[in-house]
Amino acid sequence: MEQGEGIPSNEVENNQMGNPQTTPISNSGKSEIKEDEFWPLSGKPYFSVVLSHSQVNGLLSLPVKIVRALPSSSVSVILSYCGKNWDMVYLGGHSLKRLDSGWKTFAHDNDLKVGDACVFELMDSSSDVFRFRVQILRGDFPAELEERVNGETSNTPIVLD
Repeated sequence: MEQGEGIPSNEVENNQMGNPQTTPISNSGKSEIKEDEFWPLSGKPYFSVVLSHSQVNGLLSLPVKIVRALPSSSVSVILSYCGKNWDMVYLGGHSLKRLDSGWKTFAHDNDLKVGDACVFELMDSSSDVFRFRVQILRGDFPAELEERVNGETSNTPIVLD
């Protein structure tokens, strides 16, 4: 196929593994949708979180739901998203069970914003390494809800029908 032939100007060709695919590109040059970005959960342990300001810019504490499946000590964690891996440490020996500063790198590399949601599915676990497959759901909140998402009006709940 000639370059540009049959491909809209907002798409680029992705020739991984010899399979031509197209990936829509936004005006900013960042990928909007990737084919391997969304999938059904497999029944393995998972947790999800809608990101707050402190989670985007620093710490990601893990909910009790998933902490029960993890050790009470520090172990290596690999987050996998769109074919890339980020190494970090789960700090299970601390009172606040969380990921170390590697989380901040993951958040920055994937341009996470307040209101985005992440689904973490525990794919593999051993005594020394835990691998989570991550789905990122981008939050496109209407302007009238944006203030609430940013925590400026926490006394007023958001009701979803």
